[in-house]
Amino acid sequence: MAGNSQRRNRRTSNKKGMQVGSGGQRRRGLEGKGPTPPAEARKKHKKNRIATAKAKQAAVRRPAPRRGGAKGTSEMVVGRNPVFEALRDGVPATTLYVQQYIDNDERVREALQLAGARGNINLMEAPRPELDRMTNGLNHQGLVLQVPPYEYAHPEDLTTAAYDNGEDPLIVALDGVTDPRNLGAIVRSVSAFGGHGVVVPERRAAGMTAGAWKSSAGTAARTPVSRVTNLTRALEGYQKAGITVVGLAADGEHTVEDLEALAGPVVIVIGSEGKGLGRLVGETCDYRVRISMPGGAESLNAGVAAGIVLYEVARRRA
Repeated sequence: MAGNSQRRNRRTSNKKGMQVGSGGQRRRGLEGKGPTPPAEARKKHKKNRIATAKAKQAAVRRPAPRRGGAKGTSEMVVGRNPVFEALRDGVPATTLYVQQYIDNDERVREALQLAGARGNINLMEAPRPELDRMTNGLNHQGLVLQVPPYEYAHPEDLTTAAYDNGEDPLIVALDGVTDPRNLGAIVRSVSAFGGHGVVVPERRAAGMTAGAWKSSAGTAARTPVSRVTNLTRALEGYQKAGITVVGLAADGEHTVEDLEALAGPVVIVIGSEGKGLGRLVGETCDYRVRISMPGGAESLNAGVAAGIVLYEVARRRA
């Protein structure tokens, strides 16, 4: 009898049951789950989203090294007031041509002082016939400013700059915006709200001329502009890199203030004031949004519309 009782006790004591002091949990339930994974490995975390987008970008990046984007064409600014304003507003320039025996009025003296103060602008004296030839007979008033070709960025350069700073890309693409002053104003807004650059198509669109530089109020020096041969393909490339493409349209299905996608990596596409987005560009967009206008206006200037959407993005990211 005693032997049978001892064997039963031994069998009972060997069973795996609840442990004293475990709070009713088995021993395995008390084991730790390991260290907390880094932010880059946690889903829905901003750093995870950026790391994923960077990985996608690396997967589609071209193997050949780049040397920036395309170059624009050189430009002449002619006339005493335009030359003075271009120099005052920081428009890049290589040479200031001054007519021989020119009347040395106040505007001429101010232009010469500004060019001399920069230290990197050549001052050249030329006879009037030579200036007439250079400007194709325009009324140059004895002053001609040579503006060098603008060096456009590559579309991928804009996203790379964002990821290098640990930020979600914020890019504005323009479809059919032909006024250089609008382009300059948009560059200024992109800079003001922490954007990473502007994309414009090569054809039927404004480029970075002296007028665009002036409207940017100096911000074009630090906000890159990319010029692409096919805007639709450029947008598709951004989508493959994990960036949402949002088109601004008067009949958009969403409103700017309601679209949550604006809080993440995004390309905002803005069309011309009259025609809006082109068909292919509009179909490429992941979302089309509209700006609520209680006043009843049919449309907004492209620069104004860009500023409103960029403000909303900056507000969401703050």
